[in-house]
Amino acid sequence: MESPGNVGVPLQSAEKIILRWDSTASEEARERMIFDGDRHEIDRYLQAVDEIQRSMESATVADDQSKAIQIAMARLEDEFRNILIAHTGPIETDSLVDPSSSVRPTSTSELHDEDYADSEEVSKEVELQEGEAESSTISRYRSTNSIREIDLIPSEAIYDLKSIAERMISAGYYREDWSGKCWRRRFGGGFEAAKICVRILFASEKKLCEQIFEGVGTATDDACFMETVKGPAMQLLNFAEAISISRRSPEKLFKILDLHDAIFDLLPDVDVVFQSKSSESIRVQAAEILSRLAEAARGILSEFENAVLREPSRIPVPGGTIHPLTRYVMNYISLISDYKQTLVELIVSKPTTGTRYSGDPTTPDMDFTELEERTPLELHLIWIIVILQFNLEGKSKHYKDASLAHLFMMNNVHYIVQKIKGSPELREMTGDDYLKKLTGKFRQAATSYQRSTWVSVLYCLRDEGLHVSGSFSSGVSKSALRERFKTFNALFEEVHRTQATWLIPEIQLREELRISILELLIPAYRSFLGRFRSHIESGRHPEAYIKYMVEDLETAVLDFFEGYPVSQHLRRRSQ
Repeated sequence: MESPGNVGVPLQSAEKIILRWDSTASEEARERMIFDGDRHEIDRYLQAVDEIQRSMESATVADDQSKAIQIAMARLEDEFRNILIAHTGPIETDSLVDPSSSVRPTSTSELHDEDYADSEEVSKEVELQEGEAESSTISRYRSTNSIREIDLIPSEAIYDLKSIAERMISAGYYREDWSGKCWRRRFGGGFEAAKICVRILFASEKKLCEQIFEGVGTATDDACFMETVKGPAMQLLNFAEAISISRRSPEKLFKILDLHDAIFDLLPDVDVVFQSKSSESIRVQAAEILSRLAEAARGILSEFENAVLREPSRIPVPGGTIHPLTRYVMNYISLISDYKQTLVELIVSKPTTGTRYSGDPTTPDMDFTELEERTPLELHLIWIIVILQFNLEGKSKHYKDASLAHLFMMNNVHYIVQKIKGSPELREMTGDDYLKKLTGKFRQAATSYQRSTWVSVLYCLRDEGLHVSGSFSSGVSKSALRERFKTFNALFEEVHRTQATWLIPEIQLREELRISILELLIPAYRSFLGRFRSHIESGRHPEAYIKYMVEDLETAVLDFFEGYPVSQHLRRRSQ
């Protein structure tokens, strides 16, 4: 401890200086602070304290000297506190963000459907700032690239704080709790500021403690550091712990993964900044919270799978369009695929599935022998798609019209395929082989729709049953032919009226199905009309039976799957 200035202060003068600044006895001393004044006055007060301390080292200590040192220590404590308060305030963490730090890409996928939205918004604002260990001689704790120290207090103020701390410790007046109580800094922001707190603010506070208590022992600066940051550090950890043990719901998975990533990324820095024995509890709690977050993520994924399987809605969606559950689940697993790097480490066991011999009608069968090369996470994603289809197949049975049930499955499986194709991560995780199987399923559903709807219509255009033969004549039965045209007209009109209200929301799929209908219908009708038209037109009221030309049918098919009703009467070019 060096005395400021070159000239000491006589003992009597020293006592007068100390008493002059006794805030309990002087109005002036209460209203003014020594360290707010000029340098000369500050140095004279510190010299006076030094002189009193030196005199107390002698064999005999007068009561005046003992009283003076007590007054001086109380005054220095006030001065220490005032300096800290003058340079302490809320820290705007936004201004400390390093613009060059890498940021995890934020998904623009929309998780929620109106019928399946949760009140809590899924957040994906996670930064990934990797820091490799690097040796440095500047500070014993600056060992990762991510730690960045800043000057929290000007160097002049640090010099004054150090001068005060040295004298108080020398006089035996230092208390571990005192420094922290008057030092506490207010940190802005919540857990989103955790990286800034640990890597910049906490590290800078540690540096500041070392600067002020340099030369008086590491135990002192460690104790001061812990008293300073223990509150904010515990607040951050308690927030993360509360999330890890809160009620598990699917929407919370991504917040939990964000926290897991943030804490995992911070652990090396926590170990460095809180490396002392006194701060071991911080390191241990951070590691424990990381483990609990991992377990919570595994539990939520399992519960999500069960929720998809058991989703109970029974009311068919109008027009056989995409079910809200399908949109919700596929957007959800698209977000899961965005967290592949994290989840592939957390999900280590295969999903619990049914077997083809289980006989459980409430659980789909799944054989993973063909997917042995897949990671457990990838198997879970495939399993979610399997149970989604299983649930949708159950919902399709609530349609009274078998054709609409097939259209519903075609729409939904096609949506699943398109979502997989639209996400490179999800496509890689499900694999092209499984994608081919899904593509085959929606095409099979389209074929089943065509058979269910059009077999009966096309059956009217067959030759069987129209020809007659007898002993006197042979040819076409006009009555049977008239009945055949009437039946075709009625069936086609009913299909047109009904299926115009059905909906295929994906334009390309809608056009493809219309084309396939025309490829079945138009050649058959054109051929039938060409063979038998003359038989009808030679009789009475041919327009009552041949109501539509080929062009009329082509126009009518364009009304299919638009999702709204059309006129009861088809538009006829013949009119």
